[in-house]
Amino acid sequence: MKDYLIYFAQAYPNFRRAELESLAHYHGINIDLSHHSETSPFLIVQLENDEQARKIMERSVLSRGIYELWGQGNTLEELHQSVKDNDNGKFELYNKSSFKFDFIGYMGRRNNKQKFEMIESFQFLAFEGPIRMKNPDEVYTILEEYEVMDREKATTPIKMWFGREIQLSARCNNVLDKYDLKSRKYIGTTSFDAELALVTCNIAEVGPKKIVYDPFTGTGSFLVAASNYGGLTIGSDIDVRILRGKGDVNIKSNFKQYGTTTEFLDILTMDFTNNAFRQDFFIDTIVCDPPYGVREGLKVCGAKNEEKAAGRENVVINGEKAHLRRDFIQPKKPYELSNLLDDLLKFSASRLPVNGRLAFWMPTANDDFEINQIPQHENLELLYNLEQEFNKWSRRLLVYVKRDEDYKGVTKNGLKENNIKNFRDRYFRGFSEKSK
Repeated sequence: MKDYLIYFAQAYPNFRRAELESLAHYHGINIDLSHHSETSPFLIVQLENDEQARKIMERSVLSRGIYELWGQGNTLEELHQSVKDNDNGKFELYNKSSFKFDFIGYMGRRNNKQKFEMIESFQFLAFEGPIRMKNPDEVYTILEEYEVMDREKATTPIKMWFGREIQLSARCNNVLDKYDLKSRKYIGTTSFDAELALVTCNIAEVGPKKIVYDPFTGTGSFLVAASNYGGLTIGSDIDVRILRGKGDVNIKSNFKQYGTTTEFLDILTMDFTNNAFRQDFFIDTIVCDPPYGVREGLKVCGAKNEEKAAGRENVVINGEKAHLRRDFIQPKKPYELSNLLDDLLKFSASRLPVNGRLAFWMPTANDDFEINQIPQHENLELLYNLEQEFNKWSRRLLVYVKRDEDYKGVTKNGLKENNIKNFRDRYFRGFSEKSK
């Protein structure tokens, strides 16, 4: 085993461990992240080889890079000594390779003169290869963490590392710029943040040739993110208007924009709670953001007044029953989020293969959330409960895995048990009153 240093981005620190663990599991790699701290952007891990490091890092969104660790210390002198002590023939392996030095400073940085002096201080490595600033064979990186100062600028690092760059992340290769909603052709008021959509797909272990389903597609944010990882995407939504888009600007135009049309299977106008999929339709992964009703009330197909609706079945337009016409718009009725999540878990338990993952976002009010509110299903194990906190409410990414018949979980819905309703009403009241 070899030591590697991971450098994280300063975004959603409570999601970092889940993303890396999932990427490692996806590639069948064992990694111990138990000592990860959300307050530090640096983490030392042990892996078997560089190939494992590359696989874990190359599609990460919440990391920046991974480095084969050659040394560490609190001062430059300690760093030099650590590198010398950990030689073990490393210097000779890369003696003839072209190279350059790079610097990473967290909460501080050095000027060019200081950087040059530090590079010169590593002459004991005695590399004979040419210095090449563009596309070198090896990049040697000095990473430094500075003490956070209130007003004064930090000038002296409190920790230093020296390593050989193995792999920069997808984040450093501009994946966020590529999928930025500001440049996306088709978006709407419900379009999901691109960064978190990509992270969700990583934690859900979306991969090439895996069928990925979003039951609440909207403008296709999760489908687009899944296609970036090679997932074969299919979606559905109760609102035909949002699926159609306007003219040539629609969900499919987003796939054309990103060159992933081969990963787009289809979208269906469908009420998920009365879905039309065959029982043997195979789904590998489900990722979604259920319509918990902030922008508009949660609804499903049906009528509030069934007796009144029954009379409309005999309405005839141009010799054709109205409800059989292609332009017929199905009436809708209010639906509770707790019931919808029950439907989602039941559907996932019946359609996912063993080890298939379900990842969805659920809203919670911060003042009355309890862990037992998270819905459970006896065939699904909850892997992650990750919180994105706002002012008085949060949305949580809940990730489940389908287990085999030997798994004995429980089926319950804490939202129903605690009579938690009307999240939308509380949202617009500013959460001034608790659920009743």
